[in-house]
Amino acid sequence: MNAPRLSLVLLPGMDGTGELFAPFQEALGEDFDIRVVRYPVDGPQTYAALTEVARAALPDTGQYLLLGESFSGPIAVALAATDPPGLMGVILCASFVRDPRPVLTRCAALLDGLPLPEIALRPARWALLGGHATPSLVNLLQRVFDQVGIATLRARALALRQVDASDALVRLRLPVLWLRAAQDRLVPSSTTTLASRLRPRMKVVCVPAPHGLLQTMPAAAAHEVRSFACGIMRTALSN
Repeated sequence: MNAPRLSLVLLPGMDGTGELFAPFQEALGEDFDIRVVRYPVDGPQTYAALTEVARAALPDTGQYLLLGESFSGPIAVALAATDPPGLMGVILCASFVRDPRPVLTRCAALLDGLPLPEIALRPARWALLGGHATPSLVNLLQRVFDQVGIATLRARALALRQVDASDALVRLRLPVLWLRAAQDRLVPSSTTTLASRLRPRMKVVCVPAPHGLLQTMPAAAAHEVRSFACGIMRTALSN
């Protein structure tokens, strides 16, 4: 591929480690200069606080795309709506602009004090990987869970109660690619319907994957991101 040499800033899912991007990064190869944002496990875990962490990690120079996975979708939208210099487009993967599952969010309050690996790995494997749970992906998930405490995940889950990036999505003036996971057990299709209503010109691509789209279908995701990037650069060169 004669790819545009853009940077690609990756904002992670609720784990915040960025390590779950490994299969996707491998599929992208050398097409992009990749910058992975990692969220601190200590301190405030609100969307406002984590948005500032992500803002500080944006490139100072050059052109780039911003990808928000799942939990980080509202962060990517909020940042992009402020028109940061060099940002050319936004990609939202298996994500949302409002709390996608309020019932699950309320259940997060029950997790306080429970041991994370024992209670969370099996349902996380089911929710994130579905029938694509290869040994390597399960091991990757285990390593990530070993790094993140239940209190941190609980705080991030509870932050979903207040998040609403709807207005920011409407204000956003950049191209948007929305990657929807067709087999998503965490984020319902109604989130895509809402986002499409707020932003009718947004490009929506449905991938036959569970919530962990970038982990289970990395080649398909990489293809869509490359195509999106090429379209943006063609438009920029023609103007």
